[in-house]
Amino acid sequence: MRVLFVGDVVGKPGRAGLARALPGLRERHRPDLVIVNGENSAGGLGITRKTAEELLAIGADVITLGNHSFRHREVFNYLDGSERVIRPANFMSGNPGHGHALVEAAGMRVCVINLSGQLELRAARSPFSEVDALRDRLDSQADAFFVDFHAEVTSEKVAMGWHLDGRAAAVVGTHTHVPTADARVLPRGTAFICDVGMTGSRASVLGVRWEQALQSFRTQMSVRFDTAEDDVWVNAVVVEVAGDGLATSIEQVLEPAPD
Repeated sequence: MRVLFVGDVVGKPGRAGLARALPGLRERHRPDLVIVNGENSAGGLGITRKTAEELLAIGADVITLGNHSFRHREVFNYLDGSERVIRPANFMSGNPGHGHALVEAAGMRVCVINLSGQLELRAARSPFSEVDALRDRLDSQADAFFVDFHAEVTSEKVAMGWHLDGRAAAVVGTHTHVPTADARVLPRGTAFICDVGMTGSRASVLGVRWEQALQSFRTQMSVRFDTAEDDVWVNAVVVEVAGDGLATSIEQVLEPAPD
């Protein structure tokens, strides 16, 4: 089974860029399952029903989120009813939405789990104990587990990779929008990368117009941020998963979206 995981899609430029790029990515990499982090897909912050449906329509099988999951109140009911758009499992139990999705791909039952880090972010429970509980509870329902760990601190992400080594097909990091150079398969068969990166404007500061971000840093004053539009790139990974539910390879995809 091949899984294509696309890093944080930022705003309309990211959505449009992914729509243009996905046919070519499918042709070259032949993914059986496409997972997209969409937590910045609506104007650069959060997700709405409209942007979620757009990502699903262009080919996402599962959409994961993160710390901006609840930015738009209109999406609350949609998250409650959706089986393919998930938010971090270690948020408050009463929060809208669900923390995992069960899908079938290439004859395998795949459990996609979304987690939030606790360092520099807000989460109700430890991601480590939360994923252990989910892994135990869902073990009989899934042949492979794929984890999007939406976290700020690299040490927490690396620790999660080792924590799940041999118990998940992949642990991929999101949130910081900058692709890291540490993609590898850990000794017991879990593909890992600290951060996949973002799908959005590379002529920006993490998807925001660079002039505005620079003004904020230089003045330390409140600045209205707009989503940058130029030089859109797709940041993703392709993970090959064997029949035992563990990874045999992970390959980074870092390329400009077609015009």
